[in-house]
Amino acid sequence: MSFRFRFVFVVFYFTAILILAVYLRSANDRIFYELCTYRGEQSRLKQKLGTKQLLLEGLINPAAISQRLDKGN
Repeated sequence: MSFRFRFVFVVFYFTAILILAVYLRSANDRIFYELCTYRGEQSRLKQKLGTKQLLLEGLINPAAISQRLDKGN
């Protein structure tokens, strides 16, 4: 009787360990996917910011300002 109880306990223990391992693996994959998504979004926003910064620098460039002033007169 004791052997049967130990056997059931060991099987239950290993089953619980395997379920926990699968859960942690899926959580790890989900976090990795979210991290990659956020990195992609961050890269896209940096590119957008760089484009806007170049546009702004073009607008406040002294040569561009003098060109606009010359066209206005």
